[in-house]
Amino acid sequence: MIMTSAEENARAIIEEKKQDEKFHEIIVSCRSLSFYEGKNVKTLLPQLIATVLAASFHIVVGIALAFSGILLPQLEDENFPISPYQRPWIASVIVLVVPIGAISGGFIMDSIGRLNTVKLAAIPGVLGWILIAMATNVPMLIMGRLLTGLASALGTSPAIVYITEIARADMRGSLISFAPAYASLGMVLTFLKGWFFSWRVVAWTCLGYTVIPCILIMFIPESPAWLVSKGKIEQASTSLAWINKYQPQPENKPHTLAEMQLAQLQKEHQKKVDEATGRGAIYKARAFLKPTGYKPLLILIGLFLMQQFSGIYITLFHSVRFFEVRLMTAAKLSGNPDVKLQSVGSPMNAYLASVLLSAVRLVMSIVDTYLLRTFSRRSLIMTSGLGMACCMLLSGLFTMWIHDGTTTMLWVPVTALLLYVVTSMIGLLPIPWTMTAELFPIEIRGVAHSIAYSMANILMFLAVQSYENLMLAFGGAAGVQFFFAVVSLVAVVYTFVVIPETHRKKLSEIEDYFNHNVIYLGQKKKKRKAAEKDAAEQSVKLMSV
Repeated sequence: MIMTSAEENARAIIEEKKQDEKFHEIIVSCRSLSFYEGKNVKTLLPQLIATVLAASFHIVVGIALAFSGILLPQLEDENFPISPYQRPWIASVIVLVVPIGAISGGFIMDSIGRLNTVKLAAIPGVLGWILIAMATNVPMLIMGRLLTGLASALGTSPAIVYITEIARADMRGSLISFAPAYASLGMVLTFLKGWFFSWRVVAWTCLGYTVIPCILIMFIPESPAWLVSKGKIEQASTSLAWINKYQPQPENKPHTLAEMQLAQLQKEHQKKVDEATGRGAIYKARAFLKPTGYKPLLILIGLFLMQQFSGIYITLFHSVRFFEVRLMTAAKLSGNPDVKLQSVGSPMNAYLASVLLSAVRLVMSIVDTYLLRTFSRRSLIMTSGLGMACCMLLSGLFTMWIHDGTTTMLWVPVTALLLYVVTSMIGLLPIPWTMTAELFPIEIRGVAHSIAYSMANILMFLAVQSYENLMLAFGGAAGVQFFFAVVSLVAVVYTFVVIPETHRKKLSEIEDYFNHNVIYLGQKKKKRKAAEKDAAEQSVKLMSV
């Protein structure tokens, strides 16, 4: 029997109604599913184990970022065939490939899964570290750095997305913080090993940090949200059962929490499929022409520009050389023997100082979990910028006085730089990265995040690449630190005038802000009564639904 189109439509409507009834049969309360979740440590244990294992790849990511800090000074000490103009390329080339890896990684993780993408990242990672360990010339080093950079880009986002999708709502921020903490741990290990071993030995040990996480994640299930999106309902059910292994049976409910979550994921996935119908690339391209598209993108690019040239990543990539106590003649760089480039001027071992800086980053990445949950974004960035400027100004002054013989207080520059790292971690380092997910509307958030992330890494490449030129232009470490202080102050002013507040703001409020404002200072605000009226009307609509 052949059905007419009207009959087919009627049948589809009936089937959809049955699905809705099945969903409401499982979730019959207006309460959020989080109401039924146990909040003790035991119920969190599976999510904690999954997070610890999934984020472990970030250790080698941190090592890759900091590796140039031990590589470049050791190459110089062993007379490796390298020119002064090749040094910044070795340091900065790792971030040049990040935009390619980040954008392609987004498509790959949606295709083969979050955890499988992390495993895939190990392939260029292993090849890159082998090339570096066996390098006999600069091209081999650069190619190895490119491959490790690609591995870092491929392996970071899937792990964070995975944690976001399995984490309990109230613990999501804390669990995500494992990723940057692991990266900071990798930096500590880099300088600690570089202190005692050659860069080749450190490179060989990185094979273990690359492969072992891929083995460990075989013991945890794939993201239930991704499994549902691919129609793998049975596997999603098994994954949710593992994640909720120690969750108690919901009171007065015939279904387990895992079954309730599965039903919700299926409903949300179907809603996204329906909303995506007819919204292709042209629709997203047009969305960038709206104020809610181009305004936040331009604002973020400006903030990342100041973040990168305030010295946060430059001091990381060139950490050991920045601390070394010696004078480097500019003849190596410009052929002018009369100009000298000065290091910070501390009697402390350069590797020990670098280890301390990395350890501070590790501690502060944990503290950030509390700060970002408690204080406003604008106040944190401005406090951070002011602190960084003061620390860099103090360090620059004492660096200049030490080399002039004016003072013997050699401990001050290192102390100031340690405080500089602390203040940078308060706001100017972490917040721009988190704002990429807050400022854009939902329909372009994924693409916009990738674009902003790529632009940030391009700016990072330019900043790290400019280190030698900055040293020449400003006459050594003291002048460079004064430059960093000025940029940090500019970041404070930029934040005060331009950056909008997103802390505890609804995404709809942020979107509305960009529809009516260009800068934060002097922004147009709705009248309170009108805003209250809008909120009341919205509540009525939600209640009627």
